[in-house]
Amino acid sequence: MSAAALTYDGTAILGRQLLRVRNNPALVILTQSMPITMLLFFGYFFGSALSMPGEEYRSFLVPGLLVATAANGIMTGMFQAAQDVHRGVTDRLRTLPVSRAAVPLGQAAADLVVTAAGTAPFLLVALAVGWRVEGSAAAAAGALGLLLLFRFACTWTGIHLGLLSRSEEAAGQLGSATFLLPLMSNAYIPTDGLPGWLRTLAEWNPLSAVTTALRDLFGNAPVPPHSAWPVAHPVAGSLAWCVLLLAVFAPLAVRRYARGEG
Repeated sequence: MSAAALTYDGTAILGRQLLRVRNNPALVILTQSMPITMLLFFGYFFGSALSMPGEEYRSFLVPGLLVATAANGIMTGMFQAAQDVHRGVTDRLRTLPVSRAAVPLGQAAADLVVTAAGTAPFLLVALAVGWRVEGSAAAAAGALGLLLLFRFACTWTGIHLGLLSRSEEAAGQLGSATFLLPLMSNAYIPTDGLPGWLRTLAEWNPLSAVTTALRDLFGNAPVPPHSAWPVAHPVAGSLAWCVLLLAVFAPLAVRRYARGEG
């Protein structure tokens, strides 16, 4: 199918997904308010107990929460895909003369639009509690672009896993386990005080590379010395992780969608 047809079909699916979001505002409010709640709780509660208290810790924390929220694309992509599969929506869409890639692409694109819109109120609250962009405007724009690219890659990962799921409940339970990913990274705390093997594990977590890249581009914290390659070269490492996730899971999701439940 041509690129024009894919764009047309993908835009139609994008519209469907945005209507779906509009008809479920409670879920949107919950998912968008959670990072703000965590910023206020972690920023003031943990910030008083760490060696970088107050505004310094909140500036350190904001990029980490942005990336942790982006990683939740795995959960939302998984749940929405599983919901469509097990309620028969995917089967009905598959009978239409629509590009097989358009349906997962439209879902991922809609998630990206919602994420971009939800990032704005979070950043306003972050500014209110003392976070600032210390780098250039171009670097900050690059940081936001990288963040959205990572969210896009995570959403494709979730879509594939959702298409594989046995039930909506199983997808929800597995998706909720993604909250462990930021806990095993440098999103909330520095990794330089961790034991050697645990630090290595945390620094090879994709979230650590993206978080470090955002901190560097925003000018909030320098790149930590003597780190694993993805963290020592955070922008390149983040792009590599995003490309890898997309190269693996986007084709798998399209193929799984085209095959149907197996």
